[in-house]
Parts: sequence; structure tokens; C-alpha cells
Amino acid sequence: MIQSIVHYGIHFILPLIIALLCFKSQWKKAYLIMILGMLIDLDHLLATPIFEANRCSINFHPLHSIYLIPIYLFLVFPKKTRWIGIGLCIHIIADSVDCWMM
Repeated sequence: MIQSIVHYGIHFILPLIIALLCFKSQWKKAYLIMILGMLIDLDHLLATPIFEANRCSINFHPLHSIYLIPIYLFLVFPKKTRWIGIGLCIHIIADSVDCWMM
């Protein structure tokens, strides 16, 4: 239960906090785009079973690969990709914390 609260708190609350604190004038748009970072979970559809409660997503699913994480970090720096980059990084952080808590 605690693990789920922490995991989904990071997924939904952390982007909201960042949007409100760092992008005040466009916080709704920033929040929505950061939340779109969860679309990388579409790679779960390639796994069998699609959902496994005790499976660490990091380095298991293709879009959660350790090779793509530096690209997600890089996306934070250009202004045009900043919000999606932050969203992707937050997603990876949430999934990493999930792995650590297992």
C-alpha cells in the first residue's frame, strides 16, 4: 500500500509541484505535458504478462532502458523539450523508487 502511494504520488504530485513552482504562468500546460511522460508505459504491452507486481520496470521494458535514460535527461535542457524531459525523468524516478521498495 505504501509503495503504491509513493509510486503514484511521484507520478502525479511531483509534476504538479514542479509545474506550480517553476512554470507558474503555464502550470496547467506544463503539468499535462509532464504527465504525458507516462506514455512510456506503453512498452509494458510488449511484456508477458503485461503487469507483474514484483517486476522492476527499469531495464526490463525497452523504454525504461538504462540506455534511454540519458536521452530523457538531455531532453530537460532544451526549452522546447523541457516539460516532456522532466516528465520522463519523473517517470523513471517513480519506477526506480518502486524497484528500490520491492
